[in-house]
Amino acid sequence: MASAMDLECHWSTGASGSAVREILETLPDWFGITEAVDGYIAEAERSPTLIASIHTRPVGALTLVRHSRDAAEVHLMAVIRPLHRAGIGRRMLGEARRWLECESVRFLQVKTLSARHPDAGYAATRAFYQAMGFVVMEEFPDLWGPRSPAVQLVTYLTPSIKASECPS
Repeated sequence: MASAMDLECHWSTGASGSAVREILETLPDWFGITEAVDGYIAEAERSPTLIASIHTRPVGALTLVRHSRDAAEVHLMAVIRPLHRAGIGRRMLGEARRWLECESVRFLQVKTLSARHPDAGYAATRAFYQAMGFVVMEEFPDLWGPRSPAVQLVTYLTPSIKASECPS
């Protein structure tokens, strides 16, 4: 596997389902529920998705869902396991923030398993988002069922980016 230094990111406004499937199949500990995986793939087919690739091989994906003029959600973010902690998630989230700021979006949210769930992998996921400036907004004990308590994390975006800095 090449290094994250060879990383290329590109946005797709749909039709990213096959790349998302390829990535999620490598992450059964996080994405092992078939119906949920199918939902992520379907959303990537219709929503803006950033695909991170190394030598054309998809290694990461981030799908955004716009809820209103001012708010969006990271519906999915995944990086293949061998490249965790290599800066790929940080880069993808940074590019998503910049794109949303260019769109004048002010709030970005993400939902994940809450600290009420003992999974160490999701503890690392929450720590990542908090290190990226997200704060806990609300817990939802039954959103995904009583065995999967959810937490909503949010961050404020700065939609004052110059048009010259926005992707065309």
